[in-house]
Amino acid sequence: MTQKDSVIIYSGGLDSTTLLYEERERVALAVTFDYGSNHAAREIACARLHCARLGIEHVVIDLAFFKQHFSSSLLSGADAIPDGDYADSNMRSTVVPFRNGIMLSIACGLAESRGLKRVLIANHGGDHAIYPDCRPQFVAAMDAAMQAGTYDGVQLVAPYTDISKADIVRRGVQLGIDYGETYSCYKGGEHHCGTCGTCTERREAFLEAGIPDPTTYEK
Repeated sequence: MTQKDSVIIYSGGLDSTTLLYEERERVALAVTFDYGSNHAAREIACARLHCARLGIEHVVIDLAFFKQHFSSSLLSGADAIPDGDYADSNMRSTVVPFRNGIMLSIACGLAESRGLKRVLIANHGGDHAIYPDCRPQFVAAMDAAMQAGTYDGVQLVAPYTDISKADIVRRGVQLGIDYGETYSCYKGGEHHCGTCGTCTERREAFLEAGIPDPTTYEK
């Protein structure tokens, strides 16, 4: 029997849902962080759905101080979110400073508290242009810090760091994931807006993968 030895940082979005299903035999705990983003409620609902379906324990941790003290358009309402591709310079406004570093630190503490050996995160190659805390050098440094700072050497596992979102979609379809039950849009509306950076990236991923996109877009 496969050992349940992992905590996953799970948003309820496309990438982390794929990783959840890929690692479901080893995931003991899924943790979602509510840091006050525009799309938090939508993502959390998706996260709860998939964790319940897979029988995986799920906790939501409130990080309200992000919205109170950090600067990011992702925390400032739908109207603040720019349209465009992830690679566009205006998308830098969506960076939440050191978000992954903070979340990984908490997840590492959870892992050690429960005697678990791994923390999973679903950053991918398309994130590198804009998000510093998704890049390979950050992953390597954070893995080293986590192992050095825990008695049991908790490891950071980030298997999508060097692959594309289209690659992730291909994996997920093989796993039977319904991506219509995931949420990505930075504006947080009832349906995906279709024009913000993460919607643009989502649409392009399905096109590149040659797989029909089940997402409902406003535009």
